[in-house]
Amino acid sequence: MNDQTRQLVLNKGCEKYIFRYEDGCQSQLLDSLVAQASNSQTDFDWFDAAVLSFKLTQSLIGQADKLLCRDLCKSPQPCQDQ
Repeated sequence: MNDQTRQLVLNKGCEKYIFRYEDGCQSQLLDSLVAQASNSQTDFDWFDAAVLSFKLTQSLIGQADKLLCRDLCKSPQPCQDQ
């Protein structure tokens, strides 16, 4: 995967939470979501963290699907049992 900055955005009332992360740094992003949800000085709560972690999971599934499709298109015809 190429290195690029990605972002997850959550609009909550008049607040907007933007989390930017690099490919391969998803675990640090999850740590940041936990830290924000644990911080009582923000309105970001555990439900918000769950929503964004779900969005992250969906994004990763989409990326994996693209890689699989790309690899399948490049591979020769499937082997057949003889």
